[in-house]
Amino acid sequence: MNRYSYLLCAGIIALLMPRVGTAATDTQWEPVAQALGKSGTEMPGGVYRIGLPRTDLSVTLDGVSLKPGFALGSWVAFEPMGKEAMVMGDLVLTQEEIEPVMKKLLEGGIEVTALHNHLLRAAPLPFYMHISGHGEPVALAHAIHEALVLSHTPLGNPAASGAEAKLDLDTAMLDRTLGASGKAAGGVYQFGIPRAEDVHEHGMAVPPAMGTAESINFQPTGNGKAAITGDFVLTATEVAPVMRTLRDNGIDVTALHNHMLDDQPRMFFMHFWANDDAAKLARGLRAALDKVNVKKQVAAR
Repeated sequence: MNRYSYLLCAGIIALLMPRVGTAATDTQWEPVAQALGKSGTEMPGGVYRIGLPRTDLSVTLDGVSLKPGFALGSWVAFEPMGKEAMVMGDLVLTQEEIEPVMKKLLEGGIEVTALHNHLLRAAPLPFYMHISGHGEPVALAHAIHEALVLSHTPLGNPAASGAEAKLDLDTAMLDRTLGASGKAAGGVYQFGIPRAEDVHEHGMAVPPAMGTAESINFQPTGNGKAAITGDFVLTATEVAPVMRTLRDNGIDVTALHNHMLDDQPRMFFMHFWANDDAAKLARGLRAALDKVNVKKQVAAR
């Protein structure tokens, strides 16, 4: 049985099996955390997601120093498939790190599904390598770890930090305008807004925690302003309306590309950037969201 047939069968079996008691726990994921060199968090749907922010990088864009959680957040996520798992991720890399990391990933059986920019004019310019694989989860984690150590990606669990500092943003206004609840993390206000329909890859559902949510980040830049970035996850028919809406609202479209290879429906990822009045940008983002098939409770005004 080839890989795609296996994943399709695994997806059918997962749909037929009862959901009660099937989700993995953080304890069950501990061997994966040890193999990867960093622990993560279990997300809805049993997905185990590990954040790998590039705290070692100092990147500026249009005079704004980018926080790691704003645009430099590598991550990998594992979705259980019986005794095996599907892994997806997005690795933030410098130009010099691309070749050795890619070589080691391919040697370890991890596919590279995309390599590109998300931003323009950033210095130094970060690149983003999207990955995918399936198999025994500890083996997958080990293969990714072997590639990451060829970069300067910080591994290990950081010391516990204190309470999140208050952001210089009207977060209640942002929530109202976007019709969703954001969260503060590392000096950034983050939104993950799920689409209404399920996205599948090789017959397996790809939950929002594995990169299929509309991602919007606000980083305060003072005097009521904020920088914004992220990506809209779009079907082909949504691309042009969202692009026009963003540009009409003073928001630059900085990249348009795929992150996956066999996704159904086919999804396109549109990255964006602006630094302006936070309320104005939120209204522009909301106008773009109104062109997207997001969940109704998110889209409701």
